[in-house]
Amino acid sequence: MANEFAMIEGASRSLHLQVAREIAKSILSGALPQDSIIPSEMELCEQFGVSRTALREAIKHLSSKGLLESRPKIGTRVKSREHWNMLDSQLLSWMSGVGETSDTLTEFLALRRAIEPEAAALAAINASAEQRMRLSEYYQRMVEIAKSEDQSDWVETDLQFHRTVYLATGNSFYIPFANVLQVMFIGFFQHSSKEGGTCMSEHTAIYQAIMAGDPDKAREANLALLNNSNHRLPEENVA
Repeated sequence: MANEFAMIEGASRSLHLQVAREIAKSILSGALPQDSIIPSEMELCEQFGVSRTALREAIKHLSSKGLLESRPKIGTRVKSREHWNMLDSQLLSWMSGVGETSDTLTEFLALRRAIEPEAAALAAINASAEQRMRLSEYYQRMVEIAKSEDQSDWVETDLQFHRTVYLATGNSFYIPFANVLQVMFIGFFQHSSKEGGTCMSEHTAIYQAIMAGDPDKAREANLALLNNSNHRLPEENVA
């Protein structure tokens, strides 16, 4: 399949990452369809203006994320979506501005609804004294911002509040979601909060429940936050 790529410019040590990003974006956008064979090594080297070494490193990088698969005498094939590592932070960052954003954000919200209430419950049980202090700092800052006319710092503070909750679970399998949240959160907030609301009452309920060590109330409060109208996307269809 023919696919035109622009020449890559930049430091030699980052060339393979730039190439990987451009190929990944073509895959994510559908320009390189699933199960298709990507252009030959010679074609890609010429299009990108890079060496075979840089290209092979890029292919290897994308293969590790489940996007590509190379086979002798066949070439390099785009793997089906079920193999893509969608929780890879770098892959998520490459998705920005690619394809239908609302679909991605709707799926992300469904994921948050599935795991974040339980993360809040675990944080209520396992958060260390230091983590509770950090959560208090972010919460107090959120209170200040919510009362201010200038709410430009809300997104970053809200992100750090929820990231701290994930880190406070004490569960190694929840911690990577803090990194996923960091990549997706700003884009999610900008699209989901059309009214610019801060959902302060829901955040207060989460904070108070965690500080009180009440997992049931923390779980309930976090689910209430994610079900708030400010977290519903236009024409959302989440089961």
